[in-house]
Amino acid sequence: YFVKVAWAWTFWLLLPFIAVTTYQFAESKFLYGPTKSILMVLRRLSALLVGTAIWYVCTGLFMYIENLTGMCSTSGKLGEPRRLYATKQECHQDNGIWNGFDISGHCFLLSYCALMIVEEVAVLEGFSIDQNSKLHVVINGLFVSLCFLTMIWVFMFLCTAVYFHDFSQKLLGVLIGLSAWYGTYRFWYLKPFSPGLPLPNIPLSSKKYSYSR
Repeated sequence: YFVKVAWAWTFWLLLPFIAVTTYQFAESKFLYGPTKSILMVLRRLSALLVGTAIWYVCTGLFMYIENLTGMCSTSGKLGEPRRLYATKQECHQDNGIWNGFDISGHCFLLSYCALMIVEEVAVLEGFSIDQNSKLHVVINGLFVSLCFLTMIWVFMFLCTAVYFHDFSQKLLGVLIGLSAWYGTYRFWYLKPFSPGLPLPNIPLSSKKYSYSR
């Protein structure tokens, strides 16, 4: 049940982290005024709306494909006419088992959430703030929470890989998660009309160096 609302956990931890770090960078590094800094924060927070849209569309698509390709197996009495079920929910209401192509939503969502967190926390590579300030404590707390959450997502990803779905369903879920990350952070967010990359816009080569460290 924890992983079923994985996007909610990721969303509500990234929301304050992105807001605080973006505002701090815009004001201290780029010397933006309060109004422009807030507009920059709103632009960066729209990445969470993009992520929400990706989660909603992909999970809806997975359910549609499962309903389209599935059949219901029930333990009906002999002589009773065989009922046709249109959806997995109808099948489960009659205590049936739905057999369809169930793309792993967990593999998709966990891989996408983990990659998004890694992209966003990379902003701390160039972050400098007074270590005795309350803001430093807040950012550190959010950072540790996001790291702990990422560890949970990786652990649950491994559990899903071992115990649930077949190989093709898990592989397709991961590929869709990777495509969602690549299409946003490696393509669309490089464009002017987009939520943009975390401030400062760290080049890919620098990020690879930071990750290796």
